[in-house]
Amino acid sequence: MSDMTLQTITPTTHDLGDFKVRRTLPSRARTMVGPFIFVDQFGPAQFDLGGGMDVRPHPHINLSTVTYLFEGAIDHRDSIGTFATIRPGAVNLMTAGSGIAHSERSPDAERQRADGSGMGRISGMQTWLALPDGKEELPPAFQHVGADDLPMLRDTGVEARIIMGSLWGQSAPTTQHAETIYADILLDAGACVPIEAAADERAVLVALGDATLDGDALERHTLYVLAPGQAMTLKAASDARVMLLGGEAFTTPRHVWWNFVSSSRDRIRQAGEDWKSGAFDAVPGDTEEHIPLPDGQPKTVSYP
Repeated sequence: MSDMTLQTITPTTHDLGDFKVRRTLPSRARTMVGPFIFVDQFGPAQFDLGGGMDVRPHPHINLSTVTYLFEGAIDHRDSIGTFATIRPGAVNLMTAGSGIAHSERSPDAERQRADGSGMGRISGMQTWLALPDGKEELPPAFQHVGADDLPMLRDTGVEARIIMGSLWGQSAPTTQHAETIYADILLDAGACVPIEAAADERAVLVALGDATLDGDALERHTLYVLAPGQAMTLKAASDARVMLLGGEAFTTPRHVWWNFVSSSRDRIRQAGEDWKSGAFDAVPGDTEEHIPLPDGQPKTVSYP
């Protein structure tokens, strides 16, 4: 580990049959980077004809989910009545706050186009942001920001889309409940981009390809938590896609159990009882099934 890297977090891989999910947060070594308390990279995967992603209705509290795709499409439905289809380059921000249920499924059109031509594929990131003290019980909300509305840094061999926060002199319109930075950086082989030092906590993850940070090689799919206050240079050793994330450091610990995040263990227990008893509102258009509350200690999030 170099002086620029505080921590290196190797992903845990979950094989879900049709696709793999690589999870770096939360981990035994570290729970959060800025407000980010959950970091998943899923895919890339090619579904069989008729197949797709089917994450059944399930609940969240005291967090925001951030969904961002590299390939494919996902239909989002939630218990406040939202229906939105997310496609590559756009962002879905769902603020659970006091409680929300949602589902994520591949659109019917995608299921019928799984023909090996690049359709019927899925690849992307889902992250969770803990809500800060005083905002954990916000009313649930949803925001979709299209790809054309997210600012882009363009330089020689570089296209970096700012998903949340302010970077490289530009700011995304995506709502922030705590100070957040999040960017999708595409680099041609040999191209480089500065990694600014302003955020309290920062990390980088090479999603695709190969890259170096100040000359040190980065392992693909691994989360590198960076030393604070140091400007660095990210450089592609091959064509690469790198996620930059971080933001405001939290001073109050957060607990994670199943799909729930909170500063209060009692609040998490109450949310579990509420889901089991049916106290959460249903998801319009997706009421035939749901993910049951697990017995014992579950994985952090449930997939079919």
